[in-house]
Order: sequence, then C-alpha cells, then structure tokens
Amino acid sequence: MVQSFLGMLFVMAIQVQAAQSSISAETAVDAYISNLLTEMDRIKPLYETDRPAYFNAVEEALARFVDFREVARGVMARYGTGPNGATDQQLDRFAGVFRKSLVDFYGSALATYGGVDFEILPADSEPSDPENNTPVKMSIQSDDGSRFEVQYVMFLDNAGVWKLKNLYIEGVNLRRQYYSQFDSLMMSNNYDIDKVIDSWEVSQ
Repeated sequence: MVQSFLGMLFVMAIQVQAAQSSISAETAVDAYISNLLTEMDRIKPLYETDRPAYFNAVEEALARFVDFREVARGVMARYGTGPNGATDQQLDRFAGVFRKSLVDFYGSALATYGGVDFEILPADSEPSDPENNTPVKMSIQSDDGSRFEVQYVMFLDNAGVWKLKNLYIEGVNLRRQYYSQFDSLMMSNNYDIDKVIDSWEVSQ
C-alpha cells in the first residue's frame, strides 16, 4: 500500500511553473503535492469514461515533475556511463520506455487512490550540493490513517526548475530497486543494452 501510493506520487506529482531557483525545493514539493491532490480529483472520473484521456493526463503531469532522462541514467547506473555504457540514443530510448511503464502501472493504481494528508519535515542538515541534490522529507498520512515518511531528491534543471531525480520510501531507494531489475536483465541478455530495453518494454 505504502510503496504503491508513493510510487504514484513519484509519477504523478504536478510541477508548479513558478518553481524557479528563487523558490526552495521544500516550497516546490509542497506545491507539487497540493496540486497533485487537486489534479487527481479532476481526472479520476476519466479512468472509467475516457481511459486514453486519463493516461494522457497522467503522462502530462509526470513529464512536468520528473526529469526522466536523469532518472533513467540513475536506473542504468554503471551501464549508463563510460565508453562501454549506453549511448545518448539508448539513454533517450530507455527514458521513454521507463516513462511509459510507470505511467501505465501507477496510472492504473492511482485510479483507486484515496485522500491523504501530508506535511513537509524540517531538513536534518544543509545539502552539500543543493542545486544538484536537495532532499525534501515529507510525512504522509494515507486514507487508512497510517503515516509514513518519504524523501524526494530534487535538483535544479537547466531552466532553473526543481525536478525530481529519485525517491525514498521509508528509507528504501526506489531508483536502486529499478537498477536491480535493470542489472538482472543485463545479465540475462548478455549485457546487450538494446535487448534489455526491448525486454523492459515487453515485460511492462
């Protein structure tokens, strides 16, 4: 329940267009989630009446919040860099496939999403590289009354907009979990990145 719901937040949080470098990452995340809750009230009925429109709305929200190329690079990890790593074209292709798999999976799960209450938690310390790696902690209460903690890892993109690059759920690193899946596919496909991307696309 917790991982599924927070995975939804990973793919569905709405970017606020005013989230420029003059606004803190905490303020941006607070606005993202507030807008997410409003957006879900608006689009949930589409899941039954116009499913393509529903998933288009999910994908639109996703693209505004997540830098999928950066996330894909992190999921590929050591396979995404270096002379034997993914090419730019392979990285772009995997980012697209990864994006679609998350939209399909979490978009379906989000159709049963209930209410939630959240609050931003004080930072433990100042980040050493705030523009590239700023953690934002949040305490969330789900519709069943349970509370859990998430940590958004944010960075400023080239346009000065806060974007999500990773997410922790109760200390569990989601990007690392996806890397484990990618690494397993690399081993089973003789370390052929194109075949891995094909397999990822089919399996999702």
